[in-house]
Amino acid sequence: MAPKFLKSKASATESNSTASKVPDIVSSVIATIRSGGNAAVREYSEKFDRWSPESFKLSEEEISKIISTLPEQTVKDIKEVQHNVRRFAEAQRKSLTDFELEIEPGVHLGQKNIPIAAVGTYIPGGRYPLLASAHMTILTAKVAGVKKVIACTPPIAGEIPAGTVAAMHLAGADEIYILGGVQAIAAMAIGTETIPKVDFIAGPGNAFVAEAKRQFFGEVGIDLFAGPTEILIVADEFADPFMLATDLLSQAEHGPDTPAVLITTSEDVGNKTIELVDRLLETLSTAEIASVSWKNFGEVIVVGDLKEAYELADAYAFEHVQILTKNPREALENMNNYGAIFLGDKTCVSYGDKASVIGTNHVLPTKKAARYTGGLWVGKYLRTVTYQEVTSAEASGHLGRLCGRSARAENFEGHARSGDLRANYNLGDEFDWITKGK
Repeated sequence: MAPKFLKSKASATESNSTASKVPDIVSSVIATIRSGGNAAVREYSEKFDRWSPESFKLSEEEISKIISTLPEQTVKDIKEVQHNVRRFAEAQRKSLTDFELEIEPGVHLGQKNIPIAAVGTYIPGGRYPLLASAHMTILTAKVAGVKKVIACTPPIAGEIPAGTVAAMHLAGADEIYILGGVQAIAAMAIGTETIPKVDFIAGPGNAFVAEAKRQFFGEVGIDLFAGPTEILIVADEFADPFMLATDLLSQAEHGPDTPAVLITTSEDVGNKTIELVDRLLETLSTAEIASVSWKNFGEVIVVGDLKEAYELADAYAFEHVQILTKNPREALENMNNYGAIFLGDKTCVSYGDKASVIGTNHVLPTKKAARYTGGLWVGKYLRTVTYQEVTSAEASGHLGRLCGRSARAENFEGHARSGDLRANYNLGDEFDWITKGK
């Protein structure tokens, strides 16, 4: 059957003028910081965050003092969450092995996974202190073996976010800066008088942060291009509409542009979910944000069966996909395009998202990028490189002759001669192409 929309996202009536200006604004900020260094960084921090301390970098003494203001339970919780993140990241690291293979007698090929030397991480602030992003970006980099991790986070309403600082420190950040926005990304990518240049930048952020990362890609590496958080739930007739409504709103509160989609095989479940979302918004403390997101980007779609549901979900290719069906593990065999998938009613996106208590990484692809990439993980901080060694004259001679023929088939005479040299090396003769120019 054709999908039936019980609720569609609102028509695009708002102006895109601000969005269209983002690249130019970011480009201007970057150019100013390139030429102005620290002074420009300070100027933009004062302009955008009203934040201009004597030093953006926190000292060890300041970090300890900030952490001491937190409840003991909060620090314990941060440590437990990071324990889970570390265990999963360590398992990922162990799955990436170095190896050496002798593919032919005397021909040795190998692979090594080498950590990036210096990484910059961005932990967004804005509306909320995002402790979990510190676990995901900093701790994962450290497990990968990165020696130098710089961490930036903006002030929130002119205050240092103590919980975020604690998470950054406990995750292993080598330097912590209270600095946000494009100015933070630019400072780490370019390097200033006081902020070291990095080789790679990771972490989510708003449209300006995402655009800054895009513009710096190539000059430095980045984890991925990230947009607004997304949630898609696949549900059958056995799903609890109250749970569906709760879980949809758990992500809609991220921001006013967060897509929240339900695909269900039951029209009754779909209608009840819509009704319950509206009722929950009456009392939700973040309803001012979540209601805008639900109104403009919320969708409820009824399909004929789960096969259609999985196919449609794959077409959406969302960041977070939640499966609330009788047999949730069927989705693993039937779906391919998602950043992270959450199976069954005892699991929820929040376990791996805001709090990140479950241990998997929450920096994930959005805007259909799940069709071609996964999210941030240990492997993003590693460079898989190869090495080659030929120790047998016989093997080198064979490869030299093969190289000569193959290179000349492509009209690369210089390549061919390099192969010829190895093929005839033991003869000790000058070659015709040296003496005669052939």
